[in-house]
Amino acid sequence: MNTATPTEFEFSFLEEGFSARDIVEQKINESSMSDDRDAFYVCDLGDVVRKHLRWTRNLPRVTPFYAVKCNDSRPVVATLASLGIGFDCASKMEIQLVQALGVAPSRIIYANPCKQVSQIKYASTHGVQMMTFDSEVELMKVARCHDNAKLVLRIATDDSKAVCRLSVKFGAQLKSCRSLLEQAQKLGLDVIGVSFHVGSGCTDPETYTQAISDARYVFDIGEELGFNMNLLDIGGGFPGSDNGQLKFEEITAVINPALDKYFPADTGVKIIAEPGRFYVASAYTLVVNIIAKKVIMDEESGSDEEDEGTNEKTLMYYVNDGVYGSFNCIFFDHAHCLPTLHKKPKPDEVMYTCSIWGPTCDGLDRIVEQCNLPEMQVGDWLVFENMGAYTMAASSTFNGFQRPDINYVMSRPIWQHVQQICSQGTPAPAEDSYFFEVPACCGRESNLEVPAKPCQAHVV
Repeated sequence: MNTATPTEFEFSFLEEGFSARDIVEQKINESSMSDDRDAFYVCDLGDVVRKHLRWTRNLPRVTPFYAVKCNDSRPVVATLASLGIGFDCASKMEIQLVQALGVAPSRIIYANPCKQVSQIKYASTHGVQMMTFDSEVELMKVARCHDNAKLVLRIATDDSKAVCRLSVKFGAQLKSCRSLLEQAQKLGLDVIGVSFHVGSGCTDPETYTQAISDARYVFDIGEELGFNMNLLDIGGGFPGSDNGQLKFEEITAVINPALDKYFPADTGVKIIAEPGRFYVASAYTLVVNIIAKKVIMDEESGSDEEDEGTNEKTLMYYVNDGVYGSFNCIFFDHAHCLPTLHKKPKPDEVMYTCSIWGPTCDGLDRIVEQCNLPEMQVGDWLVFENMGAYTMAASSTFNGFQRPDINYVMSRPIWQHVQQICSQGTPAPAEDSYFFEVPACCGRESNLEVPAKPCQAHVV
């Protein structure tokens, strides 16, 4: 049975027939009645649950350990904890966050190969045993600071086809693995398995096949040296939306045969992964408001600003969130963010070349270099979808601009599904299609605590 501790956070239940996009419209309508048109998020926690069902359908042998660094929002982490999954933590603070929700130490892997000594001691004190390493120096630290560590050797992979490469910083080369395992043996440490990460935003699923094969090679060395090798961690790299060049199912179609070949089920090896963006990217929609506008006329055209119906001008729009806030993903995560319009353009509406800028006084604060949009006015809204991964987690309040508020929603069927998992410890059949349909409304149960105020989600 899952035992996530109840946590307090506010969210609204969706009325039957309504979706998270209806909440976007509701919030826009509410904000448009005043001058205080701050940027905001709508997060559909039901989307997080649906992603989990999708995971269990497509990777039935792999237990997810959510990468907290991707999005450490307490409601998201609490929802995932209630589903019974594990957590990939990289620091003391992340460990504190998940353990405060009642997550057992056995559901945590301290998956940072380069750990501060004081934080290794913290993990030891709080029962977190599984942790990664990729160097002799790390082994020495663990030997001094942790009496019961269960170590996982992280190996380097070919991540040349990933959007964000990680093997340039982490992972032991195959040729050095034997000496590392021998050193662990000399120090009396317990090595239980192998981990790898093909890089965030993997674009070639065959990379997993080679990495799993390499892990088998290292497993064999470990077993030869007498270690009880029983854990394989296949890392992350899974897409968080279906609008990229590679879909989740295309990756799993490669992973599953590779696991069956190199780590058959009858070996008893536990297989975990560290998905981050997969769970949260599509759950979040960011809505920003146009706070300023500049019209740049094409000097060669002879047009002036009064000439409507022509597109011989470019437009600069300034909105109230930027690269120092939610759009830090452009720099840190190589994201390409394009807006959708709140107001659907007319079929014959003229489109202009536009750029979109954040609110700070920094010339680097550019969200979109070039896109085609109709002419809009100050006070209009732009909508950015798939904004749940590596956005709020790395945002700042540079120049005094505050982070957007987040409005959480969930449907009753999803809520009841979470309740069932909490009470029985097992999910309902993942093929039950109604979990993937537009939600129904209010209920007030489960181990996630609902606010006492009545549901407002149906007020659209």
